[in-house]
Amino acid sequence: MSGGDEPFLPVEGLDGRPTPEEAARVPDRVLRVIEASLFAAPEPIDEKVLAARLPLGTDVALALRLLAGFYAGRGVNLVRVGEAWAFRTAPDIAAALSAEAREPRKLSRAAIETLAIIAYHQPATRAEIEEIRGVATSRGTLETLLEAGYIRLRGRRKAPGRPVTFGTTTAFLDHFALESVSDLPGLEELKGAGLLDARLPPGLDLPAPSDDGALAADEEPLGEGDPFEALSTDDEGGAAP
Repeated sequence: MSGGDEPFLPVEGLDGRPTPEEAARVPDRVLRVIEASLFAAPEPIDEKVLAARLPLGTDVALALRLLAGFYAGRGVNLVRVGEAWAFRTAPDIAAALSAEAREPRKLSRAAIETLAIIAYHQPATRAEIEEIRGVATSRGTLETLLEAGYIRLRGRRKAPGRPVTFGTTTAFLDHFALESVSDLPGLEELKGAGLLDARLPPGLDLPAPSDDGALAADEEPLGEGDPFEALSTDDEGGAAP
């Protein structure tokens, strides 16, 4: 498989067209296996999963650079989604496929607000979400986001009641076309886009979002049992065992 003279599509961490010497190091079968895996997958595939399907010692990053170059300027592009990879419709022709696009699941205002808070403040507990929103957050809202695959249960806060903590997922990044949550707009960008009142209280700021999958220092594993049932008990003030 060769990229020929197609323009190279920059991908963060994979910038620059591979040299002929580099391209010769990657067998065509390796590229075909990665290509087929990505096309057949219903969701982005982690680089480690791709590596497990290839011969030991395969330079997966180099193979992805070659594929990114091959698909640059075509109808589909290779994109990074967090630590995973996927083929997606090229942005400049997406409008031409609008008739075939499935109607996205619409979220309520409460769900959107909750999702935004989790994205910027993760790991976040239900009580922390409610403090920021200023209103109660129903279990149904959190269940909707969990079922949509946009958030996940991370662990438990090392605090009285051991409340469950929430974080975003790869599906969240994929849906909003983000490589990582660090690509989310900052406070000044949101103001400039008219999404926030320019006369916000002085000192108000948004934290630099991070979707590190490892548990934070103030988190512990979920443990056994139904974590969502435990969440309901914990948030109502019950003591976790």
